[in-house]
Amino acid sequence: MTDLYPVRRALLSVSDKTGLAELGKALAARGVELLSTGGTAAALRQAGLEVIDVAEVTGFPEMMDGRVKTLHPMVHGGLLALRDDQSHVAAMEQHLINPIDLLVVNLYPFEQTVAAGADYATCIENIDIGGPAMIRAASKNHAFVNVVVDVEDYAPLLAELEANDGQTTYAFRQKLALTAYARTGAYDAAVSTWMADAIGETTPRRRVFAGTLAQPLRYGENPHQSAAFYLDGSDRQGVATAQQHQGKELSYNNINDTDAAFELVAEFDPAATAACAIIKHANPCGVATGATLLDSYKAAFDCDRTSAFGGIVALNQPLDAETASAIVEIFTEVVIAPGASDDAREVFAAKKNLRLLTTDGLPNVLDTAHTVRQVAGGLLVQDKDAGFVGMDDLKVVTKLAPTPEQMQDLLFAWKVAKHVKSNAIVYVKDQATVGVGAGQMSRVDSALIAAKKAERMADVMGLPEPLTKGSAVASDAFFPFPDGLLEAAAAGASCVIQPGGSMRDNDVIAAADDAGLAMVFTGMRHFRH
Repeated sequence: MTDLYPVRRALLSVSDKTGLAELGKALAARGVELLSTGGTAAALRQAGLEVIDVAEVTGFPEMMDGRVKTLHPMVHGGLLALRDDQSHVAAMEQHLINPIDLLVVNLYPFEQTVAAGADYATCIENIDIGGPAMIRAASKNHAFVNVVVDVEDYAPLLAELEANDGQTTYAFRQKLALTAYARTGAYDAAVSTWMADAIGETTPRRRVFAGTLAQPLRYGENPHQSAAFYLDGSDRQGVATAQQHQGKELSYNNINDTDAAFELVAEFDPAATAACAIIKHANPCGVATGATLLDSYKAAFDCDRTSAFGGIVALNQPLDAETASAIVEIFTEVVIAPGASDDAREVFAAKKNLRLLTTDGLPNVLDTAHTVRQVAGGLLVQDKDAGFVGMDDLKVVTKLAPTPEQMQDLLFAWKVAKHVKSNAIVYVKDQATVGVGAGQMSRVDSALIAAKKAERMADVMGLPEPLTKGSAVASDAFFPFPDGLLEAAAAGASCVIQPGGSMRDNDVIAAADDAGLAMVFTGMRHFRH
């Protein structure tokens, strides 16, 4: 095998015509013979290029609505033949097969067709067959053949040919083959995932996940860990689809925390109220709604000013200048919102390290996306927690019923608890968190930590008592014993929302009655590990 190998003959067959004419002209200028099919051949001819139809090479016309055009030994022999194997060379000569040194293919737009909501039959027709077959053939024979599947690789290909007098290196061809195999793998993954959803198969025997590199990251959770950010191809609003306006590159932890913040703030309808969530290490340290974004930010900030330093701020409405001015009073890592005014962006411009991300909308908290977590030797796959509890779903279980105002705070606390690492305890007053306890092995400890944070903030703000006095409290799972509930009562909580379902529910209800608490059951828990 020779390291350098010339490109003399190329087959181009693309659905995305971006950059095609320029590529074709550059190859033709080097004397490369161009083979092509259908619309690609027409586009190249329109650019003034001489093109040989694949049908002329195979001796068969395109047939069956284009389903059959490149599946032929004259094509695959040209791609698969080993140029340094005399038996392969002899077979090529015997059957008049000419080698193909470069394959340029991008596949039928199956993913885009599915995303557009096309019907089953249309999606089936957009499953490419000949393209993946050629890509796999050319990739296998990368010792001699170059395979390009992304428009982004046109320029590197031409640069490689320029640097090596019309030849490419083995290392270059290896890299192209790697990209090509990943593309066909991702394509098949998209088809199988769509088909599973289409036929209602929730646990297919084999499930494949794929992604496209968005950016290499400086490191992972810690500097000694390498990391990268990949896109899954969905158009779901969030950190993956956001536009970054300023600030340095996002880190692994930035991306993780920003996603957590935006998913949380999306729980609140922007048409009904402004909302702000401040996240630190994937847990909320302050969440609030208000008449304006500024009001919601201030209330969220007052839940835990210490933890908010260096945090992530998510908003459910476009950022305005007044809110931006308040945010920059302390160090903030990232702000994400569905838009930002020019005045707000001008305020942020003075903070060069502050990242501002904007999206075209909020995530759909009720969608049916999957979450994936790797464990040793396997993957855990589940539906995203889209569980929703409304007023009509709540069951009052104590002698005392919550007031309408308390009910609103209970539902607010429940929405926040869904996004707090378990065991989770969330105190809320007037539609704002006033204490958050997260990620403890004991629910009692979560209740204590949240209350202690509220006490500290009362001292900082010069308040006569913590804001947990008269608050609503949410527990993401049931209280297994009365102790956690009693800690919440000691902190001043007046009403409680929890799933219920414990063997000792009656003991917990009795303790609530004795403490003068109103309590409701949701019948649903929100573990978040």
